[in-house]
Amino acid sequence: MALADKDRIFTNLYGYQPWNLAAAQARGDWDNTKDLIARGRDAIIQEMKDSGLRGRGGAGFPTGMKWSFMPKESKDGRPSFLVINADESEPGSCKDREIIRHDPHKLIEGALVAGFAMGARAAYIYIRGEYIREAETLFAAVAEAYDAGLLGKNAAGSGYDFDVFVHRGAGAYICGEETAMIESLEGKKGQPRLKPPFPAGAGLYGCPTTVNNVESIAVAPTILRRGAAWFSSFGRENNKGTKLFQISGHVDKPCVVEEEMSIPFRELIEKHCGGIRGGWDNLLAVIPGGSSVPLVPAAEIMDAPMDFDGLRALGSGLGTAAVIVMDKSTDIVRAISRLSYFYKHESCGQCTPCREGTGWMWRVMERLRTGDADVEEIDMLFNVTKQVEGHTICALGDAAAWPIQGLIRHFRPEIERRIADRAGDVREAAE
Repeated sequence: MALADKDRIFTNLYGYQPWNLAAAQARGDWDNTKDLIARGRDAIIQEMKDSGLRGRGGAGFPTGMKWSFMPKESKDGRPSFLVINADESEPGSCKDREIIRHDPHKLIEGALVAGFAMGARAAYIYIRGEYIREAETLFAAVAEAYDAGLLGKNAAGSGYDFDVFVHRGAGAYICGEETAMIESLEGKKGQPRLKPPFPAGAGLYGCPTTVNNVESIAVAPTILRRGAAWFSSFGRENNKGTKLFQISGHVDKPCVVEEEMSIPFRELIEKHCGGIRGGWDNLLAVIPGGSSVPLVPAAEIMDAPMDFDGLRALGSGLGTAAVIVMDKSTDIVRAISRLSYFYKHESCGQCTPCREGTGWMWRVMERLRTGDADVEEIDMLFNVTKQVEGHTICALGDAAAWPIQGLIRHFRPEIERRIADRAGDVREAAE
């Protein structure tokens, strides 16, 4: 069962039409937004809960529930804010970029509707520093919305005042973590905050704040127009709706595509990517959700449903649905070692297990890559990943540990073979 064109939310994903306001309105954006807002805060949040939408930024937390955590009215005069996470820095992930490049008005309208539902005074879109053309488009689209009276005082004629600010980051992966993003927005070094207090209590400038992913916000107006029942008709229980998948690596046609949740992996690849390079027998492993989730070997992922629960059952995760496909030409140990280097480089250094552990894990991974290690070190490395995982303020420690854990779990014989080969070479040289 593939997603029909009439059910696609992102109808300009590939930029065949202009991104501007007139074209967006022709595609159905900003269509009577005033009426959506007139439903009232509680009705909008209930509709989002009923739709079953779970956050599209990786964690998969129910979106409607997250919105409902915001205080109903300010008791002390503090405003509330919506922060939109467009800091898409997860290796393999490139979906938010397509939304911002080609369909920015979906995001801006979503910001207004979501902001109203939470009682937010303004939205801050924090966009990744390297997204230069995307940021230009977003700045221009926000200006268009202001000129048309869709933002600012009496936004879209709704009687609600709402502003949108675009803030460019400086290329730090850690700023994708919600509290580090808030710190960065405030002009400080991007380091995660201890929780509690949670952002809904004290976030940006000490005010109630909700941080949501670009895709989670951009789909909101369409869900409200077409109804929660329509959106929840896709996918399995607890994994509802449509989702942008970003498929890279060893497929014939890498792409970003909107598909329904829970589509089997094989169908996703056959239908949109023309299959695996060199045929299905050539598939080695897949990282199904961006570089921070553990890899899944070919045999296990072939018929797996691509959703939160299906991939968790395989010891991995859907994450951002950045599907990295690796065929048998891949040096799998080297690939995971390269990811270890990335996390070492991007650690903010605030927590000792992550600051010290990421560098240590990468150095051991490099020795395992060349086979210049003892077999006992495989278990030692695994134990260290367990000491890093779950012992840091944010999830970067987990993200650094999980790819290594997946490698050891599924490809231990390959690591041991390298160590044996290297020992044999050393013996030969000595003789």
